[in-house]
Amino acid sequence: MRIGIDCRTILHPEGEKAGIGHYTYYLVKSLLKLDKKNTYVLCFDYRIKDLSPFKSKHSELKRLPFSRYKKFLPVLYSHLLVSSFLEREKLDVFHSPFSTLPLTYKSPSVITVHDLTIFKHPEWFPKQFLSIKVGVPKSIKKACKIIAVSWATKKDIMDIFNVPAEKIELAYNGVDTSPIRHSKSQESILKKLKVKKPYILYLGTLEPRKNLVRLIKAFKKVCTNLKSKMPSLNLVIAGKRGWKYDEIFEEVKDLRLKNRVNFTGYVSEEEKQVLYKNAKVFVFPSLYEGFGIPVVEAMSFGTPVVTSNISSLPEVVEKAAVLVNPEKVDEIARALESVIKDKKFQKCLREEGIKQARKFSWEKCAIQTLKVYKEVEKIGKKEKRKKKRKAKKSKKK
Repeated sequence: MRIGIDCRTILHPEGEKAGIGHYTYYLVKSLLKLDKKNTYVLCFDYRIKDLSPFKSKHSELKRLPFSRYKKFLPVLYSHLLVSSFLEREKLDVFHSPFSTLPLTYKSPSVITVHDLTIFKHPEWFPKQFLSIKVGVPKSIKKACKIIAVSWATKKDIMDIFNVPAEKIELAYNGVDTSPIRHSKSQESILKKLKVKKPYILYLGTLEPRKNLVRLIKAFKKVCTNLKSKMPSLNLVIAGKRGWKYDEIFEEVKDLRLKNRVNFTGYVSEEEKQVLYKNAKVFVFPSLYEGFGIPVVEAMSFGTPVVTSNISSLPEVVEKAAVLVNPEKVDEIARALESVIKDKKFQKCLREEGIKQARKFSWEKCAIQTLKVYKEVEKIGKKEKRKKKRKAKKSKKK
């Protein structure tokens, strides 16, 4: 098989730290390691300079020749150019790791749907994201197969777009938990980030659906209730700013928590691992997730987890975390207190979390994805035979 993968979201040769670029990087690396029979046509754009990590006997590295000028091209024209480029590659299967395909591409294809938040809660997104609402439905209809990263996402695809279950295959995200050799001591990294122990940790983008305003309110209650037992407890909020984040900072100011809440901004992989390892508890009260990689990362480091009881999160953590209604501040606060106060409970969550995290790997993701490619190749061959039969019939007429 000649398998094409759209790698334009990979912006760094050592892998993205979040988002679809992160997924694409680890999937591609795992496929190249796993599969020695098929050829992978990997399509990049100008933004990634070093393609050497993707070189192998089974890969062909391509740069879309017009990608530098994407911002000057109308959307439809851009889709036409991508389609034309891909058709010339004579692919048996094309995989778009995000939820959209080039709209004029006609050969057998696969898409990965990570989540459908924008269709369930468009109010959580800037207006420019609404363009996705056109491309995603068309791509879901066009693709031969759809990969969903969780059962929750699969159900959303079925419910929102009326897609039959047999068209959607499940392939959980993996989690890279390989230990990093720290260039500095853990204490010096915490000092650099101005993080003081003990602390509760949140890691993710600062945006409305992450529910950080309620988390800050819950933290205020925890501080009050544990004032005598843990007077110096802090909340660390790590991650880059997304949009509509002003109210998060305003809430900290209004509740007079400036000295207790630490916004670190974006953290490196090394810093992230240190934050996980030293946290009392990891809290992720998101209002919607397609998978929830930070939760699995935290569990893999043995950090007790408190997270939401909605969307994919109960499925991902199973019995290895404390589940809460993310819309109830008191419930979040009580869960955090129960973990912080009970050392036996902490130990139980650590052990169960490590076991649960082992269920997710990029190798497993690659194995399942390769099965999908083989199914799509069969669908493509079947369609070709149909076209040949039709052509023969039309000639006879």
